[in-house]
Amino acid sequence: MLSLDSILSQSVSDACLELFGFLPEEKQISIQSTRTEFEGERTLVVFPFTRLAKKSPEATGEAIGEFLLANQNIVTGYGVVKGFLNLKISDEYWASALNAAVLDKNCFGLQPLGSKPQVMVEYSSPNTNKPLHLGHLRNIFLGYSVSNILQAAGHDVVKVQIINDRGIHICKSMIAWQLFGGGETPKTTGEKGDKFVGRFYVAFDKQYKIEIAKLLASGHDQKSAEAEAPILLAARELLHKWEAEDVEVRTLWSTMNGWVYEGFEFTYTEMGVDFDKLYYESDTYLIGKDEIKKGIVSGAFTQREDGSVWIDLSDIGLDEKLLLRKDGTAVYITQDIGTAILRFEEYPNLDRQVYTVGNEQEYHFKVLFATLEKLGLPQASRCHHLSYGMVELPEGKMKSREGTVVDADDIMAEMKTTAEKLAREAGKLDNIPEGDQELLFKDVGYGALKYFLLKVDPKKSMMFDPTASIDFIGNTGPYIQFNYVRARSILRNSGVDDVTSLLPIVPIQFDKSERALLMSALSLPGIIEDAARAYDPSLVANLCYDITKSYSSWYQNHPILKEEDEQIRSARLALCALCSSAVKIGMSLLGVSMPERM
Repeated sequence: MLSLDSILSQSVSDACLELFGFLPEEKQISIQSTRTEFEGERTLVVFPFTRLAKKSPEATGEAIGEFLLANQNIVTGYGVVKGFLNLKISDEYWASALNAAVLDKNCFGLQPLGSKPQVMVEYSSPNTNKPLHLGHLRNIFLGYSVSNILQAAGHDVVKVQIINDRGIHICKSMIAWQLFGGGETPKTTGEKGDKFVGRFYVAFDKQYKIEIAKLLASGHDQKSAEAEAPILLAARELLHKWEAEDVEVRTLWSTMNGWVYEGFEFTYTEMGVDFDKLYYESDTYLIGKDEIKKGIVSGAFTQREDGSVWIDLSDIGLDEKLLLRKDGTAVYITQDIGTAILRFEEYPNLDRQVYTVGNEQEYHFKVLFATLEKLGLPQASRCHHLSYGMVELPEGKMKSREGTVVDADDIMAEMKTTAEKLAREAGKLDNIPEGDQELLFKDVGYGALKYFLLKVDPKKSMMFDPTASIDFIGNTGPYIQFNYVRARSILRNSGVDDVTSLLPIVPIQFDKSERALLMSALSLPGIIEDAARAYDPSLVANLCYDITKSYSSWYQNHPILKEEDEQIRSARLALCALCSSAVKIGMSLLGVSMPERM
């Protein structure tokens, strides 16, 4: 069934051709929800047509309104307010739309998988020198949700991460373990592997600062002290040995990374996220180095007298960028070049790559994409940086090397514990088997966390407030889950096993709140398309909230199980089923599980 806006858009095109002799462009036709103070459900913005119609906005609106009233049977009335044409839609349309949506059930108008081009989404992409933290949570939930939304919109999606498993930051943890570890392992200390290794990254920074202070006291300036601190020199020596494939260094590197991977896997499982393929910087940086050597030959890059390799992007408003150090070791962009090229080779049908990375790296990705273009990669223009704002705490910015990050595992555990505490205090566990309670606490706690991080436009920075995120009032995950559970309870208590048995719903006199609720629920497929184009899960999140808020208000004033008129009762049950299905689908795209009881 065509959407309401599609039907109206076609009718408006017909009206413009018949009345004014022109066909409007698709982008000229803007149809919105009618403001609550006016009659109607949909509003056409008339201003784009007035020049070609050679009429005032009011006269243009009147002419189109009359045409629609005479030629489109779903339009039963209209009103013109300045340059806006408000349209009233028939009860027959709403009944027909409700019938079609209930029959559609979980598909809900979503596009067939693979009906649109293949897209690769990269997210998480951690370093193996520390555990995942609060910033990673926004990254991971954003990338995973965007993947779900793209898939719901019909794209074949490949979910990947690049694991930054080599480089100076890894060597810092390694040298600190050699100096201060005393042979400890995660097994001997009982620590989670990624936290164990992260502890030595913090230990490195502490020792580094001590050594800098000593050098400053002995007469060094700040720059030389930072460059010549013994522990940093030792870490750099480890990096050289690693790139030279020193057996002992490689063995330690592999062992410590293995500890971290075990920790990551546990956290990803708890989060409910996964990947289709993993890439490792230790593999792709070599491809990048080979491509850079080709770039030197082609003239795309310049090798200086000291051996370092640079690209000059000043012609496009960027600076010169180091691609290889003078000693031949790789920098961060080296592996990104190799990874991008490798992915397009491995996935020949890949339409685009989406990199989910914080806005602190915007310049890096401008340089990367420009570098790929200089190398002649035809797909360079099909790389997109999904830039998102930082997530901070009231205490300020987090720093991994100083140990001031908020650990992802700790946040999730806190959210689960808070959910349990609230449930017990409210006495909401009486009818829930003990074996199901643990899952409920996770659904509510993790759902609150995911929703809070995803309801904000990705481009905006945000403050994480654990207490506000798990409130059962307002724009929160638990508020949406609670009202979903209430809707499902009504459906269970109705005695109707299959809501489709209520069909067909006959045209009843839907009031304004019911029409608004229907419009919200029926807008989900269109919002998913918008969210897929913008890589913005907040559009889906806030629609789920809008549906829930409208449903809660409607429910207070519209009896369902106690309604005596069978036709009205059936319509309300169908509307209840429609809204709960829409919200469940929308929240699932955010990675949020919806409990059936709570």
